[in-house]
Amino acid sequence: MSTSDYGQYFSGKAVLVTGGAGFLGSHIVDRLRQVSDCRVAVPRRAEADLTVLSEAERYFSSVSPEVVIHCAAFYGGMKFHTIYPGKIYYENVVMGANVFEAARRAGVKKLVCVLSDCSYPGYLDKEVLSEDDLWKGLPHQSALDYGLAKRLLPIQGWAYKEQYGFNSIHLIPTNMYGLRDHFDPDRSHVVAALVKKFIEAVDAGSSRVEIWGSGRPTRNFLYVDDAAEGILRATVAMDDPAPMNLTNEHGNTVRELAEAVAGAVGFRGELYFNTEKPDGQMKKILDVSRMKNALGWMPSTDLATGLQKTVAWYRENQNLL
Repeated sequence: MSTSDYGQYFSGKAVLVTGGAGFLGSHIVDRLRQVSDCRVAVPRRAEADLTVLSEAERYFSSVSPEVVIHCAAFYGGMKFHTIYPGKIYYENVVMGANVFEAARRAGVKKLVCVLSDCSYPGYLDKEVLSEDDLWKGLPHQSALDYGLAKRLLPIQGWAYKEQYGFNSIHLIPTNMYGLRDHFDPDRSHVVAALVKKFIEAVDAGSSRVEIWGSGRPTRNFLYVDDAAEGILRATVAMDDPAPMNLTNEHGNTVRELAEAVAGAVGFRGELYFNTEKPDGQMKKILDVSRMKNALGWMPSTDLATGLQKTVAWYRENQNLL
C-alpha cells in the first residue's frame, strides 16, 4: 500500500484525532494533511474534556467524524508514575470509555485506538512478546496503572462489536521517540530523557553521564513518523478488534541506546549505569509477524538516523521547551 492508496481512503472524510496536538497525534495529523484532502479535527481540552462524556458527545456530534484515531493519553516516565498513579489510571480509563461511547453515538465508521506496550505482562520470561501474550499476566509494577488502563480498550472494542456491530481496531506501538517528544524529566521516556541529558552534559563540559539501571533491559525503539505511517496504513487495512503490535524488527538494550545517543550528540565521556535505580521491565521486544502479514510493511527509519533527526530537532528547539 502506498501513501496515495491510504490518501484515497481518507479523501473527503472527516477525521477526528484525539491528542492531535501531542507527540504522536501531531505526526498523524501532518501525514493526513500531506496525503489527503480530508477534514481533520483536533479537540483541545479547553474545547472538550474527553474525561466528561457529555463534552465528548457534544464535540463528536459537532464534527460528525467518519474515522476517529484515539491518541490522547495521560502518561509519563517512571518518575511520573510514582507521582500520579491514580490520575493516570482514572483519566485513561474514563477517556477511553467516553471516546468509544461518543464515537458510537456519533455514528463513527471506524475507531482506531492507540494502546501501549506497557500493557504487556511484566514478568514473562520470553525474549519476544506476541499479541497472544497480552493476557498472560499483569503489566510491570512500574507501569501497572497505564498498562491496565490501555488493556481495557480492546475489551471494549470486542464488547461494542458484539452488541452494536461497532468497528474498532487496536494498535500497540512500542517505545516511540522523535520530533516533538516530551523532554520534561517528569514526563519523558528513555530516548528523550537521554537526548536531553547527553546534550546538557556536552554543553556543560561534563565528563560523566548517569543512566538509571543496569543498561540490560531490552526494548524496540520506533521513530514517531514511522508510527504515524503504520497507524494510517492499519486504519485502511484492518477491521479486526484483536490488538496488533506496531514495531520494528530488532531490539536494543538500554546500554546500546545510550551509546547511540552519546554518539549522535557527540559525548565522549563516561557512561555511568546506576544500578541502585530501577530497570523497569527487563525484556520487552514485540513480535512483528501479525503486522507484516496485515500491512505488508515495516518501519523504514533505523535507530541511528532517527536519533540524528531527534537530536537536531531538540538542538533547534530546546530553548522553547
